[in-house]
Amino acid sequence: MVTITSVLDRKPSARLDDRARLADSIRALKQERGAVIVAHNYQAGEIQDVADFIGDSLKLAQYARTVREEIILFCGVYFMAETVVLLCPTKTVLVPDLAAGCSLADMVTAEQVRDWKAAHPAGVVVAYVNTSAAVKAECDLCCTSANGVEVIQSIPPETEILFIPDFYLGSYLKAQTKRHTMQLWKGYCPAHVAITPEGVDRLRDSYPEAEFLMHPECGCLTKSMALADRILSTDAMVHYVKQSPAQEFIIATDVGILYRMRKENPTKRFYPASDAASCQHMRRNTLDKLVQSLIHLEYRVTVDPAVAERARQPIERMLALAV
Repeated sequence: MVTITSVLDRKPSARLDDRARLADSIRALKQERGAVIVAHNYQAGEIQDVADFIGDSLKLAQYARTVREEIILFCGVYFMAETVVLLCPTKTVLVPDLAAGCSLADMVTAEQVRDWKAAHPAGVVVAYVNTSAAVKAECDLCCTSANGVEVIQSIPPETEILFIPDFYLGSYLKAQTKRHTMQLWKGYCPAHVAITPEGVDRLRDSYPEAEFLMHPECGCLTKSMALADRILSTDAMVHYVKQSPAQEFIIATDVGILYRMRKENPTKRFYPASDAASCQHMRRNTLDKLVQSLIHLEYRVTVDPAVAERARQPIERMLALAV
């Protein structure tokens, strides 16, 4: 049995030692339980370091499908773990903290989607993956920030489309696909709206040689889209900075991704578009909680089978597009 020592009142060097011991405990418990740990790009660096795989929400779900382990400890937020449950129904999926939700996903409900479909019977609802399983169950297609353009383009041109729940990603997709029949929900990610055009302008003045990479959830998207060198998903950002000849980058997304970028590109420099762009829910996961999760096999994520069967369909339709 592993004993958890609080690090809150310890000196910095002691806290570093404690984190190292916790990481060792996690690796031992993971092997003992026959578990695999996956972590989102926005997770804290110490969690990324103990993960078997790091990626965006879709890549994590796809990876989970390939593993032989029966227990998947998911370090991200709740809707992402639900997606793994939908795609891997025979696996035991755990999260370290049930309160690690998603403010954006909470901005639309299944009832609201049903109401829209009743009023627009010929319409198609496209759900960003940042939605609950209950909401996905009412939708026709899912998409990610990486494949949203292709998903929208797969829909007949004159079809009325409701895109939920992120207004800024929807604005980007509408501009890229020129779909005048596309309605946008007014949801937003609090971490991404912390990135402002004024802050971006200051950074661009300070680092004129830096490439500016923007996630399409950013609240400043409509004003700063023309300034961005690239508008990319998180995984696409990670891969782009590796192959780019640039040595400096301004990164407009959650600051958690900078840990992976700096670790994988030690000679390059990365500047957050805003230090305030940090998801409070992602930060709920800690090494202490990972240890407890593996000891007690908590907290298990489940989806009602009737909901899961329907929610799986828009995800599978997306995957069938091979985008």
